[in-house]
Amino acid sequence: MADPGWYSVLPPVIAIVLAIWSKQVILSLFAGIWMGHTLLNQFNPLTGITRALDGVIDVFTDPGDARVIVFTLLIGSLIATIERSGGVRGFVHYLETRRWVHNGFRAQLLAWVTGMVIFVESTITLLVAGSVSRPLFDRYKVSREKLAYLIDATSAPVCVMIPLNAWGAVIVSLVASTGVENPLEIFIASVAYNFYSIAAILLAGVVIFKNINLGPMKKAEERTQGGDILWPGAIPLVDVSAEQQDVDESEADIPSAWLMALPILAMIFMMPIGLYITGDGDIIKGSGSVSVLWSVSFAILVAWVMTLIKGDCSVSQLMQDFMKGAGALLPIAAILLLALALGDVARTLGTGIYVANLVGENIPVVFLAPLVFLVSAFIAFSVGSSWGTFAIMIPIAVPMATTLGLPVPLLLGAAVSGAIFGDHASPISDTTVVASMASATDHIDHVRTQLPYALLAAGIAALGFLIAGLIL
Repeated sequence: MADPGWYSVLPPVIAIVLAIWSKQVILSLFAGIWMGHTLLNQFNPLTGITRALDGVIDVFTDPGDARVIVFTLLIGSLIATIERSGGVRGFVHYLETRRWVHNGFRAQLLAWVTGMVIFVESTITLLVAGSVSRPLFDRYKVSREKLAYLIDATSAPVCVMIPLNAWGAVIVSLVASTGVENPLEIFIASVAYNFYSIAAILLAGVVIFKNINLGPMKKAEERTQGGDILWPGAIPLVDVSAEQQDVDESEADIPSAWLMALPILAMIFMMPIGLYITGDGDIIKGSGSVSVLWSVSFAILVAWVMTLIKGDCSVSQLMQDFMKGAGALLPIAAILLLALALGDVARTLGTGIYVANLVGENIPVVFLAPLVFLVSAFIAFSVGSSWGTFAIMIPIAVPMATTLGLPVPLLLGAAVSGAIFGDHASPISDTTVVASMASATDHIDHVRTQLPYALLAAGIAALGFLIAGLIL
């Protein structure tokens, strides 16, 4: 449609409203796709359903989109293979036995650094950092709420700024779906404008070095210093008492940390090689979707070879874990698939162009980046999914920037930042839940103690977007 009308905003609006109301991101995205195709087919709802299904299938006709979806599933397979080999356990044991952690400050520093080093996927980041640090936090009387905050502040905020993991691949794919050139280059440029993620990571470091305890966190620290790990009546998401029974495991039975480290290093090593090859010698012009697919496939190959050489696992067992791991990330792949389909129909309707023209006529340009940040944050907080928010906001923010002549990386950074903030602060976010689980703390206590820090980082980010809007 050459001249988009007000109805072009219905698909994303319906997706947003239904997601907030039902907390079902997948169904809500499909409802938005259905509405878009209904509008494109003379408002016929039955034809809209058939065309919506075709629209979802059509996503696979784009090789780049298909690669990213497959890559997302392969990340799950890689994680499952590393867990099967014992690599996670070996890496945790390696870090736990380092002699330099001998007080509460260094235990917190370990959690912060581990959260930034393990950037393959946010869930494994949380689980590794939590498993490594929790015994040390208990030993040196630092609250588990502080641990949950530190690993939550260095999981998604770190992962979302890396182009060679599932987060980066998804964002690049969504940017590419808007029709802009060099989506990988735009994503890399947007990292500098991901003000919330940067603020959250740096604030966590300052909290450690300056021992800043705000509001409920101060009370949690005082309680822990007094000898109580949890509040009376608190219910930790996991019971870690069984872990204490495994401490008699002999050193010889501990798997090598290289079973986890080497596959990850292999993936990191392969990414620039893939970009160099696909870019004919220019890394920036390389294909991100091809490179990440090569990288994770190479990492899986390395993990398989190391596990088979170790000798306690067969090819059949590895294949079972491969499929199980891919299945674990199937919901994320489904969100990505529907997000791409929603982006396609929104682009056909001209949603981004209409919103850009509407906003450009009524809102000063200087306020656009902060507005995108806040709207994205509200959606993510309400839905509890940064990925679902990416799917809704990126296809709107990027065309808005191109139509109004604004820097695309700035509005992309605002959309991504808002999604990470809302996800970080939301009690129904999967990363927030996993952070509570990895820290063995009460989930509501984690949400309460983390919120002041998240709000402070969000305030810094909003100010950053306002200043960027004035300068740019």
